[in-house]
Amino acid sequence: MQTYKMFIDGQWQDAAAGETFASYNPFTGEAWAAIPKGKKEDAERAIVAAQKAFTSGPWPKLTASDRGHLLRRLGDLIAENAERLAKIEVVDNGKLINEMLFQLKYIPQWYYYFGGLADKIEGAVIPIDKPETFNYTRHEPLGVCVGITAWNSPLLLLSYKLAPALAAGNTFVAKPSEFTSVSTLELAKLVEQAGFPPGVFNVVTGFGADVGETLTTHEHVAKIAFTGSEATGRKIGEVAARSFKKVTLELGGKSPHIVFADAEIDNAVNGVISGIFAATGQTCIAGSRLLIERKIHDQFLEKVIALARTARMGDPLLTSTQVGPVTTTQQLDKILGYIDIAKKEGAECVFGGGRPTEPEFSKGWFVEPTIFSSVRNDMRIAQEEVFGPVLAVIPFETDEEAIQIANDSRYGLAAGFWTQDMRRILRMSAAIQAGTVWVNTYRTISYMSPLGGYKHSGIGRENGLASIQNYLQTKSVMISTASSVANPFIMR
Repeated sequence: MQTYKMFIDGQWQDAAAGETFASYNPFTGEAWAAIPKGKKEDAERAIVAAQKAFTSGPWPKLTASDRGHLLRRLGDLIAENAERLAKIEVVDNGKLINEMLFQLKYIPQWYYYFGGLADKIEGAVIPIDKPETFNYTRHEPLGVCVGITAWNSPLLLLSYKLAPALAAGNTFVAKPSEFTSVSTLELAKLVEQAGFPPGVFNVVTGFGADVGETLTTHEHVAKIAFTGSEATGRKIGEVAARSFKKVTLELGGKSPHIVFADAEIDNAVNGVISGIFAATGQTCIAGSRLLIERKIHDQFLEKVIALARTARMGDPLLTSTQVGPVTTTQQLDKILGYIDIAKKEGAECVFGGGRPTEPEFSKGWFVEPTIFSSVRNDMRIAQEEVFGPVLAVIPFETDEEAIQIANDSRYGLAAGFWTQDMRRILRMSAAIQAGTVWVNTYRTISYMSPLGGYKHSGIGRENGLASIQNYLQTKSVMISTASSVANPFIMR
């Protein structure tokens, strides 16, 4: 067992109550790290430290270029430690080493990009219609920002929030998922090494009822950025609205993955498998609803099943493994529950459908890649987010029907489709209600491209130029050059 401490005000600290909780390895089912169990007092200490760092000390005195230098230095340190951090995340959440190595080697780009953007946040001089008045705008940081992340990609999701927040001049309190706290605590060591002043970045570990509630209600918190479930996002949005805190919410999805008859079939099959079985289906953008044009439905489904049969389950630290365990026992039970629901509703399980029976999987939290055909879009398996390797297959006849099915969901995070028809590409891209639409690809992300959802999939955008505006507020300054004051009883 490895024992960790929280990072608050530049110091490594135990929880005030002295309590810890265990982090479990999903492959072995065994506890491997002891995490501080923070409470309200710990969260308040972190917020006070962040508020102090924002209003006094070296951080607000740094130039924007200085902030950018620190961010780029942090990016260098993450790159130097990418392999070590990737292995930590694999042990903590069970995702594949290949996936986490890709993420950790890519994450530095967020700090390079926003580090470069830090000193390019420019206001404007407005040629205002008022005579003898000089008007300009300033973009200023919000203050203390809170980042609450999910367990499926802890450091990637944190970087979506942390890099633009610090580039804009804010201070930050991170609350990682209680299931995957270790990599965020390890990142804090790199933040310290990079030379950020105390209190600029803080990590409080614990549970939502103890820590999360304080972080989302405290008067000194100006902004909350959250990635997670729709239900939790709704609660955060409601609480934040009471004190007018700004929010960015990246929530659930039930993304349609559409294959037309003119698609390059083998490429589309690979895309479909990647969309649902990569990361064991534990992504908000998972292409969990497969819509197949009816004229190729049977042929295409056979190819998907054939490729799914070749997927190698096993130890996520082995580069040969293609499907690892799910991250928590709660999630395992949820996925198996949805499989039972789908069967009861009349969907046909054509592949997988339970836990693997081989002895080597008995300790870990594994579920078979599962495919259901004969699915109607009004079934729960097609409407509710499973967050696991479960694919619902739905046939369609026309482009219009595909659009109708795709949009018949309360979610709108992502969508994908496969076709060679450029007219269809333009028409479908405009018609589908989703924040990201992939064409002839799937699960492609970039620090330069905005990510976020329509409808119940969230509020605001992360990544790209659009995201830094979520961490700034605009001030308008008007300077009169008039030699005398006009009539004081009327608006000028």
